[in-house]
Amino acid sequence: MSNALQPPASAYFITDEKPADEARTLAIIVDNEPGVLARVIGLFSGRGYNIESLTVSETEHAKHLSRITIVTRGAPPVIEQLKSQLDRIVPVHRVVDLTLDARRSAEDGPIERELALVKVAGTGDNRVEALRLADAFRAKVIDSTIEHFVFEITGKSSKIEKFIAIMSPIGLIEVCRTGVAAMSRGKDGMLDA
Repeated sequence: MSNALQPPASAYFITDEKPADEARTLAIIVDNEPGVLARVIGLFSGRGYNIESLTVSETEHAKHLSRITIVTRGAPPVIEQLKSQLDRIVPVHRVVDLTLDARRSAEDGPIERELALVKVAGTGDNRVEALRLADAFRAKVIDSTIEHFVFEITGKSSKIEKFIAIMSPIGLIEVCRTGVAAMSRGKDGMLDA
């Protein structure tokens, strides 16, 4: 074998390859008590990871359980470490990586939906165009005057992003989004496993 085909013997030529960041949707079942959300969020901020979407709601009133859904982006090893640290927090009952579960089942991804309220100004032709586009996106008018509309739109985050982008040149005034609600496909629930 010639010297040109052999790898260099120096450590200076070794590349430090990092795994690519990827989006992950995590579902966490926790006790519904004060301070739990702050502890969960603290793990992410302590590692310098941003939470792109966060939703929390009580899901089982009798058992005092809440479900936290977090969408974050990061290197897979770090997200695995975050998941194992979340599992060790006392009021956490279960952590499920919905994105990985979907991959293992050869599915496109978990079922994800978000709701947004979008306020758009519009008169004349812009008003007609806003209504036409809202109809194409299946957005509902929930408030209107002769100068503006408030649309309610539900769907994947990418659909909402497109709707907001299309409404921007027409007269976008304000947007309020709920964050992603997500669930795995199939017959089993999070506490069934």
